[in-house]
Parts: sequence; C-alpha cells; structure tokens
Amino acid sequence: MSFAAQPADPARAYAALTEQATKLNEEVLRAQEDLVQRRAELERATADVAAAQQIERQAKSDEDDYRGQVDLITQASFEGARFNQLSALLVADSQQDFLNRLEMMRVLASDKADSLARLSGAVEKARQAHQVAENARTRAAEATSAAEKLKNDLDARNRALQAQIGEVRAALTRLPAPVVNQLRDPGDRSPVRVPEGAAGIALAFALEQRGDGYKYGGTGLDEWDCAGLTMKAYAAAGYAIPRTSGGQAGVGRVVSRGDVRAGDLIIYYASRSHVAMAVDNMRAVHASTEGQPVKIAPIDAIGPIAVIRRIEG
Repeated sequence: MSFAAQPADPARAYAALTEQATKLNEEVLRAQEDLVQRRAELERATADVAAAQQIERQAKSDEDDYRGQVDLITQASFEGARFNQLSALLVADSQQDFLNRLEMMRVLASDKADSLARLSGAVEKARQAHQVAENARTRAAEATSAAEKLKNDLDARNRALQAQIGEVRAALTRLPAPVVNQLRDPGDRSPVRVPEGAAGIALAFALEQRGDGYKYGGTGLDEWDCAGLTMKAYAAAGYAIPRTSGGQAGVGRVVSRGDVRAGDLIIYYASRSHVAMAVDNMRAVHASTEGQPVKIAPIDAIGPIAVIRRIEG
C-alpha cells in the first residue's frame, strides 16, 4: 500500500520563508552599511595619499633649496672658508682674525648640518606619510571589494527567496478567505495614548503607519521593513538610530521584559533580525513581514525576544 506525499502547509511554509527573508534582509542592510563605511575609508585614504604626495612635492622643493644652500656652503669652503683649526691659526693675521675664522667655520658647519637635517626629515616624513596612505587605501579597496561581493551574493539570495515567497503567497490565495483576511488585517487601529517626550513622538509616528505595506528595505513613505519603521520613528523624535535591527540592538540601554514601556525597542531572534516598538507593556507595533501590514501585536507573540532597548530615559 502506498501513500501519496502530503502537500506542505502553505501557511507554515510562508512563515518559514518570511522569517528567513527577514534575516536575509537584515544581512543585506548590514552589508550595505559596511559598504558605505568601506567606501568612506577609501575616500579618506585617497585624500591621505593626495596629502602625502603634496608633502613629497614640497619636500622635493625644499630639497632643491637646501641643496642650493649646501652647494653655496661648499663653494665658500673651497674659496677659503673651510679650514681646520691649525690652518686657521697659520693664516690668521691676528688673534681676532683667528677667532673670526673659527666662528665662520662653526657657522658654516652648523648651517650645512641644519639644512641637511631639515631636508632629511622632510623627505622621510613624506615617505612615511605616503606609505601609510597607500597601505590604508589598499586595505580600504580590499574591504570595499569584499563588501560589494557580499552584497551581490546577498542580493542574489534575496531575489531567489522573493521568488519562493511569491509562490507561497500564491498558495495562500487558495486558502479559505478568513485565513487570508486575518493575515492582511491591520488589526487594532484605534487611537492610542502616547507618553510625553521622544518615546511618545516616536511611538505616535509608528502608530500612524498602521495599515501600510511591508517591503524589504522599505523606509516609507507607505512601505516599511521593521528597522526602517523604527529608525524613521525615532528620527521624527530627533534621535538618529542605526538602520538595522542588529544596530538598534546596541543603542540606548537595556531594560528587562517586566520594565517594558511605550517607545522601547524590542529586538527578536538570536540573529536580532526583527524589531518592534512597544505600545505598552503588553503590545508592540511593527512592520511584520511580507504580505502583512504594519500592525499592533502582542509583544510575546511576535517571536523570541533577544534584547530590549530604551532610547530615552
């Protein structure tokens, strides 16, 4: 007796794929941030190289000047200014003439040594600056190349995953209408009283987006991903927080689950790939996932909590 394979539960497959997509989206955003940083490092290193080259050009100009001074000193020496103490004594007309000649010898020697020292120092400084800048540029270029490669790889994986999600969403359309409607329902859209201060402003912004669509990498105006929503919400309150949920997991200060209050950021999963904003101690508003709108949900039903951060207070 044989049994036909049972079809996969499309709702469960959908949930698994969207969770994977959320993690991948977070990785893509982190790679993009890393790429921006690497390009900034490359720009700084290039500027350093230009500065070092300017130093080198100035050093070469100084070298020509100092060499001219050294040549004049050498010429003066050959014309009778370079003596040892014995020859100065032998040709001196008087004790004062002897002392004058010794002083000339000292001045010439000092000038020559000083010119050579300054020349050597300038050239060495330029060489070191150039080498440092070249090394920095090489490292930055390598980092940029690696980041671009990573982003391209993640983009390809994300495109493939989007195709899978499309298949699941097509399967969901064949589910009973009540199930589909429940997923698309924006939930509670009633007025919510928010606290004073930045946390209240941020929360009010997030709540205003209820019903907006979800989009990987979305930061508004009417499509969001989870961290895009919380970032823009706190930007409205005058706080600049990172673009990714992983980055947001490191801002502000940690609070416990029992101390959660409105405006706190709740980061989910060990990968810290999802973030929601507390409405109160029991609920949070978040850009949930592909195919579902921004909505309020029970804090503990969204997923396993990794860390909770308070931006203000």
